Amino acid sequence: MTQTTDEDLITATGHPTHAHDYHQLLYAPLGRITVTTPDGEHELTSPLALWLPAGTPHSARFDPESLVLAESFDPALHRLPFARTTAVHLDGAARRHLLARTRGEGAEVDDAVMFAALTCARNHRDARLPLPRPTSEAARAVAGTLLRSPDDQRTATEWAESLYVSATSLRRAFRAETGIAFSEWRTRVRLNHSLALLSRGHQVGAVAAKVGFTSTNGYILAFRRHFGRTPGVWIKEHEGRSPAPSGRARSAPSARKPVAGE
Repeated sequence: MTQTTDEDLITATGHPTHAHDYHQLLYAPLGRITVTTPDGEHELTSPLALWLPAGTPHSARFDPESLVLAESFDPALHRLPFARTTAVHLDGAARRHLLARTRGEGAEVDDAVMFAALTCARNHRDARLPLPRPTSEAARAVAGTLLRSPDDQRTATEWAESLYVSATSLRRAFRAETGIAFSEWRTRVRLNHSLALLSRGHQVGAVAAKVGFTSTNGYILAFRRHFGRTPGVWIKEHEGRSPAPSGRARSAPSARKPVAGE
């Protein structure tokens, strides 16, 4: 990638590839931004943030009406525990501190305290999507089956017919009791299940089918929307930081067929 250090090229819609001599955390409390690094593309929406170690070449695209926050830290004073681009989940306290600093209200949170809070954030590579459980009888029965068999293809209407309830009531129960729609709840179940399969070395296409996606591209798009990277990038990060499972030989890289969109 061609690299530039001209900060004046940064605009409201993004910036071309450049690098910093300091560590930087990027966060979008509103809207969505897409950051491209040598590791791949990272889509950021709250509460997901991205650490860029000093010297990391990156470019960015900002969606309209996005709010982009950036925190910078001197590598000589702050040792970043991440050797490569790393996405993290920010908790409520960290997000409040970041927003306070943009308003000039965060002076009491010095760089050392802020750096510690941001580097202690949960590594997004290991994060599973939040999955609140429904409480009503019909919705709980559907959730239990999907947790055991995420590839179950029944729609909310088909589930309702089998449980002798109305589809509208079932959808309302999921929304009211979990805070998310039935289709989104099912997608999260499938994506969470897929993480374990990917970590055990299964092919992306096989994982998509095993967890219930009707197409590999649909799985890749959903994965990137929720995790900020493609399954292919996630696999590279996982292989770079985790040992191969004992008792199972990992396939040679040449044996793995590339999947469009990874």
